[in-house]
Amino acid sequence: MKSIKTLGLSGAAAALLANPAFAQEAPGLDEKINQAFANLTGPFVSFIFAPFPGTSFPWIVMWLVVAATVFTLYFAFVQMRFFSHAISLVKGDYSDPNDAGEVSHFQALATALSGTVGLGNIAGVAVAVGIGGPGATFWMILAGLLGMASKFTECTLGVKYRNEYEDGTVSGGPMYYMSKGFAELGLPGGKILAVLFSIFCILGALGGGNMFQANQAHQQIAGIVGDYPGWITGLVFAAVVFMVIVGGLKSIARVTEKVVPFMGILYVATALVIIIMNADMIGWAFGQIFAGAFTGLGVAGGMVGALIQGFKRAAFSNEAGVGSAAIAHSAVRTKEPITEGFVSLLEPFIDTVVICTMTALVIIITQQLVIDPATGLYVLNEAGTAIATVDGNSGVSLTSAAFGSAFSWFPYILAIAVILFAFSTMISWSYYGLKAWTYLFGEGHTKELAFKLIFCVFVVIGAAANLGPVIDFSDAAIFAMAVVNVFALYFLMKVVRQELASYSARLKSGEIRKFAD
Repeated sequence: MKSIKTLGLSGAAAALLANPAFAQEAPGLDEKINQAFANLTGPFVSFIFAPFPGTSFPWIVMWLVVAATVFTLYFAFVQMRFFSHAISLVKGDYSDPNDAGEVSHFQALATALSGTVGLGNIAGVAVAVGIGGPGATFWMILAGLLGMASKFTECTLGVKYRNEYEDGTVSGGPMYYMSKGFAELGLPGGKILAVLFSIFCILGALGGGNMFQANQAHQQIAGIVGDYPGWITGLVFAAVVFMVIVGGLKSIARVTEKVVPFMGILYVATALVIIIMNADMIGWAFGQIFAGAFTGLGVAGGMVGALIQGFKRAAFSNEAGVGSAAIAHSAVRTKEPITEGFVSLLEPFIDTVVICTMTALVIIITQQLVIDPATGLYVLNEAGTAIATVDGNSGVSLTSAAFGSAFSWFPYILAIAVILFAFSTMISWSYYGLKAWTYLFGEGHTKELAFKLIFCVFVVIGAAANLGPVIDFSDAAIFAMAVVNVFALYFLMKVVRQELASYSARLKSGEIRKFAD
């Protein structure tokens, strides 16, 4: 997810508006629209990302972390017990080609990962480590491990309650397990929750999953080739995105199964090379991570500050509990819903435990954070809000500087990665938004094509405009999905436990067998 960066956009806009010199100029139409939208949606955005009183810890993060902890305990650490089995499923060892569904376990995982692995893994981690110090990495890993149980829960339900159609296509996700699951258990309000979730999902797909991605991709490209109109980038992206998404999920899966592994391996491999080049620093780096997790090592907020930043990074990055991934995983070819639950638990592991940790380790090992040699504690910047860095970098610039300290050409690779991350996120979120759209308005080629065209129009708008308040609102909508989704999961988790008990018994008895060696 990309939320922690977008929150600063409207803040910057507000700072400009508060400037007397700026205020003296008559605002143009864009500024008037921007301000009107900010005034209209501000209360909702403020509520979703509001911190607990006296802290900087957003309640929505605690909502997700508590849920992840509950599911971890309720399913007796399922993410540890079935980790190796999940890998076997992704390899296709248990895949029956005759099962209903549209994509393989691997393609479903790649599609879901393409919606979460992105700019947050590059810039978001840098923000977390820059503010919370190396200790934030420990709490980020812990939250990622716990989040695996949330993904397991929601994706199992997504497959169990999906709709399967005669043409072989399927529709699934939180809106279906809310409406059908609640009805099955005799619980009221399932359809209301499903409609709320679908509305938030569409808004999030058009904003954070689309416009923000196009906007950031344009900025990266313009930073290399020079400034030029954003609508040009938007048109190119819109054309490519449309060519992919018009073919449906199978077309999306064919792209993501190639793009996601490529960009993930490229990024992780580069990080590993830097880490190996500085092998003598690995022990020290992990010492900083563990010490910082419990002492803070002098960072702003101390241990609590490190914990908050780590938990925020994990929650905003892997989206465990948000429900978005359950939409992609629901399309898998399987007759056992629980198998996709197992596959999906790998997602937070890859996204947060592996990729985010690699970013953090490179920043720490290349010593981008300034340390006081006399005390061994980190030095804060002049404002006292974050750790001072060697060149004053923060966010994506800090990550770029860390990798660039070993490879001068890495900023170019990073630009390519950002573009690929943005593209893959857009095509995945187009599918999430489409399924929410069809839940509200019904299935059908014309209705689906209408949404796809609307989505591509928003690609152009996102690349061309400065839409701080719009992006803030859409990110808030994505996390509003989590409020509705987690609430439903608490009522439906007993269904998942029944599925788990049944599958475990049949796996142990040999009734469930491999189709491939």
